[in-house]
Amino acid sequence: MRKICLTVVGLYCLLLHAFSQNARDTSVYKPRRLKLDEMNLVSSYYNQTGDHSSVQGGIGSEKVTDLANGLELKFIGLDSRLRKHTLTAGLGLDHHTAASQAYIPKTGASKTGGTRIYPSVDWVVDNEQKGRSFSLGVYYSSEYNYHSLGLNTGTTFKTRQNGEFGVKLSAYLDQVKMIRPSEFNTVDTVTNNTGGTTTYTTASGRTVTLSSGGTYVDEGSGKIPSSPRQTYTSSFSFTQVINTCLQVSLLADLTYQHGYLGLPFHRVYFADATDTIEYLPSTRFKLPLGLRVNYFLGDNLIIRAYYRYYQDDWGIHSHTASIETPIKISSFFSVAPFYRYYIQTAADYFAAYGLHNKTDAYYTSNYALSSFTSHYFGANLRVAPPAGVFHSSLKILEIRYGHYTQTTDLASDVVSLSLSFK
Repeated sequence: MRKICLTVVGLYCLLLHAFSQNARDTSVYKPRRLKLDEMNLVSSYYNQTGDHSSVQGGIGSEKVTDLANGLELKFIGLDSRLRKHTLTAGLGLDHHTAASQAYIPKTGASKTGGTRIYPSVDWVVDNEQKGRSFSLGVYYSSEYNYHSLGLNTGTTFKTRQNGEFGVKLSAYLDQVKMIRPSEFNTVDTVTNNTGGTTTYTTASGRTVTLSSGGTYVDEGSGKIPSSPRQTYTSSFSFTQVINTCLQVSLLADLTYQHGYLGLPFHRVYFADATDTIEYLPSTRFKLPLGLRVNYFLGDNLIIRAYYRYYQDDWGIHSHTASIETPIKISSFFSVAPFYRYYIQTAADYFAAYGLHNKTDAYYTSNYALSSFTSHYFGANLRVAPPAGVFHSSLKILEIRYGHYTQTTDLASDVVSLSLSFK
């Protein structure tokens, strides 16, 4: 928590000074260039415990801590046709530590923690006169063993009956570094028994010259190969305003994945006590279907309900049901308790520690693919005075806490702080 406070308070002081001298341009009827309209800061702390580590074949500590910080800048402008342009630039930085990382050999990297950085840029054009919008986005994420490039495009258009259709296409092109457990690393030993000086080429491509009787042990070149993974998603949505109190949304996604879909440092132990790394199909098709309902019970209470059904061709079927009820305590302060229930069946390829057979076509002991039920609950506190927090450019301050439990004995807590400047 101390790290969160220091990070956010420091940035708050800088942003408060930057915004305090800028009056907002309220003109919306004439062309104007892109101008910084909003700045958002989010900082969160996550802590997790459990005893089914995939790195150790379904046993061992799952303790994880993660400190995340994100900055988002939103620019808004109007072109000569009075279309609204919104350019959003984001930058996120996470640092996490995990007990299981000590069991993953990482050449040139820390065994106790990792850092992920993920910039993004989104551009949206709104034609309010025609009720249409168009968007483009680029996303990148980088950490030691994983690199991802994401691209997306989408469009929405309104209907005459207070409805809105939306279509979004996205693609993620990933590279997974093949970091294998140490017991599976290739070691090449070269010995010169020729009686003279001889040159050899090792398995990793190194050239060594050995005198008679000399031995060279090559534990690898230090270069870690990578394997590609592609994810393509088509998202469809339809939102309808039923009346002044009720709004309903229908959601559907079609997702196809291809490439290396496991992780090379996830171990699997067979019934005969030998081990290997998990092996999964190279394709996966996912189909989530969702329903969202918002009901306004007067000025002080909103009910937000959500249901999703999910299935894929790995054998997983799941149901998600959640509810959030923002309650307006005063004109600028609200509390929103929330709860989410989730249940899923196990993938066809999952088995616990020591229960797989070598005759299995595919195998994993990753408990994210097991059968389980989970509960997630907490509350969100929101402060949004009309004149700003402390009469400053800080317009919205939110604090959110959530506690998560899973029937596999995994549990986690997350607390986040969000600041919005306008």
